[in-house]
Amino acid sequence: MKFDYSKIGLKKIDTYIIKKFLGTFFFSIVLILSIAVIFDLTEKLDEFFDNNAPLKAIVFDYYLNFIPFYMNMFTPLFTFISVIFFTSKLASNTEIIALLASGVSFRRIMKPYFISAAIISIMSFVLGGYIIPSSNEKLLDFENSYVKKFKTNYARNIQMEIEPGVIFYIERFEKEQKKGYRFSLEKFEGKILQSRLTAESITWDSLYHWKAQDYLLRRFEGMRESIEKGTTLDTIIQIQPHEFFITAEESAQLNNTELKEHLDRLKNRGIGNTQAFEDEYYKRFASPLAAFIMTLMGVSLSSRKVRGGIGLHLGIGLALSSLYILFSTLSTSFSVSGAMSPLLAVWLPNLLFLGIGIYLYFTAPK
Repeated sequence: MKFDYSKIGLKKIDTYIIKKFLGTFFFSIVLILSIAVIFDLTEKLDEFFDNNAPLKAIVFDYYLNFIPFYMNMFTPLFTFISVIFFTSKLASNTEIIALLASGVSFRRIMKPYFISAAIISIMSFVLGGYIIPSSNEKLLDFENSYVKKFKTNYARNIQMEIEPGVIFYIERFEKEQKKGYRFSLEKFEGKILQSRLTAESITWDSLYHWKAQDYLLRRFEGMRESIEKGTTLDTIIQIQPHEFFITAEESAQLNNTELKEHLDRLKNRGIGNTQAFEDEYYKRFASPLAAFIMTLMGVSLSSRKVRGGIGLHLGIGLALSSLYILFSTLSTSFSVSGAMSPLLAVWLPNLLFLGIGIYLYFTAPK
């Protein structure tokens, strides 16, 4: 008996598609991440034992934060697979044909898909921008302690413009002692040097309060120069020690607001190597929108009933999603090397695959 879609409201169809789409999406996440956890555990098990990682830390500090991080990272892939799998089943059961035959346009069929994509996109944006960054701190601390040490307790040759015309320099800073060695602070008015403070060492006290030891302060007024020496000098410097140790790997710990503020500080202080931070910031806006592009491509590709059925659609879908991930990785590497601007590098894969999605939409059966 042929189902008559004209006798039911379109809202029921919308609810049906949304439930099936999101249900398939979360099922695929659980399935694929379960496999990913097993592979990751197998790969890192020896390192956990060698570094005496506690079972509680492995479960709660590592894998409890590992899952949401990688779930958000591969959301475009999960979205594409879910759309391909679910829509191919609709097409193979001739449900798409029945909808079109009952007078429902292909454009109207896309509505519940885009509602689902909007839910996934909002979830991805909130997770990636505000929830996952706080959990990444525990994840990175665990990896630094029990997998591979990448954090250092010291920083060398720190030089930056902390305020307009104020150049800060420390040859070496010890994180645990909160102490730097061979320090200088130069203040310029335009291109004219106004003062230069040097010290054998400088210690951070609190907030922006620093104490210089064995200091020499030189002030310049035209052709005149005054010199001040002393054992200890309390001074206010608009910088804190934790800013010396924020690396590209640790940028994932900062939420959107913190990352933007840190990026602005780096640019204002004359630090040129900011591509990795810019990539991370722009990705947090580009990745959620990829859910719409993957949905457009997936529905347009899999809505046609073909002899190969779900298997053929899944194969093409996996190939396209793999190309998307590969292209995203390559464009990011171009950005880090300086061959391409970070904004263009992050958004180029979305723009390219949006073009593919529009082409597939207009060639899809209507």
